[in-house]
Amino acid sequence: MRFGKPWAAVLALLALMGCSSMKISDFENQEPKLELEQFFAGKTEASGIFYDRFGDVRRQFVVDIEGTVEGDRLTLVEDFVYDDGETERRVWTLTRIGENRYEGHADGVIGLARGEIAGNAFHWEYTFDLKMKDRTLRVAFDDWMFLQPNGTVINRATVSKWGIELGTAVISFSKPAVSAQAGQEQVTQAAE
Repeated sequence: MRFGKPWAAVLALLALMGCSSMKISDFENQEPKLELEQFFAGKTEASGIFYDRFGDVRRQFVVDIEGTVEGDRLTLVEDFVYDDGETERRVWTLTRIGENRYEGHADGVIGLARGEIAGNAFHWEYTFDLKMKDRTLRVAFDDWMFLQPNGTVINRATVSKWGIELGTAVISFSKPAVSAQAGQEQVTQAAE
């Protein structure tokens, strides 16, 4: 069977896109167990890169995060500093809506973000109005976070539009030594 040039291009694009077969249930028994409220309470530091679908690094950044826990709600105030000097603040509010499920919102998120946690993994999906210089692009984020044995959380966020991958952000989250203890105390107090 022969395809004309337009169909060949579409088939090639579909082959390049691929799709992940990961499911959150794949990580149920993975250790250490990730508890979002415990990990993100208090101060958290992060650094990351965003690279496009061709593998070229487009942006690098650092983030200072302050997390507070009130009952089933986790609020994250994220202060970004990009390699070009631009700064940005994003405030996330995540609410635990079941034993392993979350909903959340932040400025720019369309509707609600939804996520599920199992073992050492957290899967988080949402639609976002991404500001790009002089325009805004509505994109889908597919985030996977994994708690590592050394206490670091690694996040891979795939960004796509109409099912076509535009790029990926890779972010490493860690706790300053003093903040880790303060965060645990805050979670304990909130639970009481």
